[in-house]
Amino acid sequence: MDPEVQGVLTAAQKEWPHIYISDSLVMADMAVKMAKAGCQFIAVLGVDFMAENVRAILDQAGFGEVGVYRMSNERIGCSLADAAATPAYMNYLEAASASPPALHVVYINTSLETKAYAHELVPTITCTSSNVVQTILQAFAQVPNLNIWYGPDSYMGANIRELLQQMTTMTDEEIAVIHPQHNRDSIKSLLSRLHYYQDGTCIVHHLFGHEVVEKINEMYCDAFLTAHLEVPGEMFSLAMEAKRRGMGVVGSTQNILDFIKQRVQESLDKNRNDHLQFVLGTESGMVTSIVAAVRTLLGSAKSSSGSADVTVEIVFPVSSESLTKTSSNSYLGQNLVEMGGFILPVIPGVASGEGCSIHGGCASCPYMKMNSLSSLLKVCHHLPHEKEVLSDYEAGRFQSQTPNGNSIADVGCEPILNMRHFQATKELPQKLISQILHSHSNGRSTSIS
Repeated sequence: MDPEVQGVLTAAQKEWPHIYISDSLVMADMAVKMAKAGCQFIAVLGVDFMAENVRAILDQAGFGEVGVYRMSNERIGCSLADAAATPAYMNYLEAASASPPALHVVYINTSLETKAYAHELVPTITCTSSNVVQTILQAFAQVPNLNIWYGPDSYMGANIRELLQQMTTMTDEEIAVIHPQHNRDSIKSLLSRLHYYQDGTCIVHHLFGHEVVEKINEMYCDAFLTAHLEVPGEMFSLAMEAKRRGMGVVGSTQNILDFIKQRVQESLDKNRNDHLQFVLGTESGMVTSIVAAVRTLLGSAKSSSGSADVTVEIVFPVSSESLTKTSSNSYLGQNLVEMGGFILPVIPGVASGEGCSIHGGCASCPYMKMNSLSSLLKVCHHLPHEKEVLSDYEAGRFQSQTPNGNSIADVGCEPILNMRHFQATKELPQKLISQILHSHSNGRSTSIS
């Protein structure tokens, strides 16, 4: 989210309890709590699949009368969710359904409709970047001859395969620390049965390619390196190498935040002057939560007498794709554009929505930046008496059904419930295991336009 929006909402939490900033998985749960507390309208600042999920979960919890509103009258998309909502992805799942026993592990950043269609083709469980590796390891432990089909993030799929490949070089004892039911032989067997979709990427993490890696090696080789699991392989490998030296982390945004907090606390505990530099290998909007956490740690240290001076620097690696380009239509090296009848030079700098600015970051999601304070204020000002003005902002319900005639909302929530069971018990639910073992190629062809 835009740092300005996060900052204002964080401050507003002190005055109004029904504001919650979280990842997409927790948003629906918090919406239910808000509805139980008496909230009549829920504003969802995120992309459309998040609003759809909130709408469906509220309906299932018996709060169908609570309104759910997006922050734009236009579609707020997501490149990963879009990749899974294609005929190509359905073809991928058709292949999965034809290779029983099979499990589809789908990234949480997909629409409810995708989850529903997928679950009717092949048993499905959702995952996050925090639990995807453990989900795959546990699934294969419970069904040793399982074929696992991950999607839609191609970079994450390739990185998971690389992680498992690295595990084959570890001892059985080292592997058992990661998962007690696995050894080198089982990991090798899993690798031969792991598939991942080849044509889905996050447009933000795609920016962390060869050019950025070269810049990090050249300018920030001594810095701590953080990388999300969605980054391309070259950045992933660089961060994994840093991790082996104790200088990096690869994982989810929460993993990255925990790593930074841990390193800052270690420096404070040493009680000596220090300057910590972290390269942020994920969406730049995360800097808001990092700054808040670091300030809390530094503030606590300063309150004690004789504390050392520790400073923290967050580095945003910039891809050339994030910068405006000079053109042949230039004067003294500056671009020329016409505005209001005047020819004006434009100094090369950050591209709109992509560069290091308050309205975008070095790696910035243009979809998430559609959630602005002005949009939120518009929604708030028109509620509750002018709802008709906001008809295009309202999160719609799925009126259509799955190819098997079931409710999209009901079937689409099942993979999420499967994941929540795994998070609570560390095992896949028996119902899902039964579906895996008794599922054959009985799925119907599904088309998405």
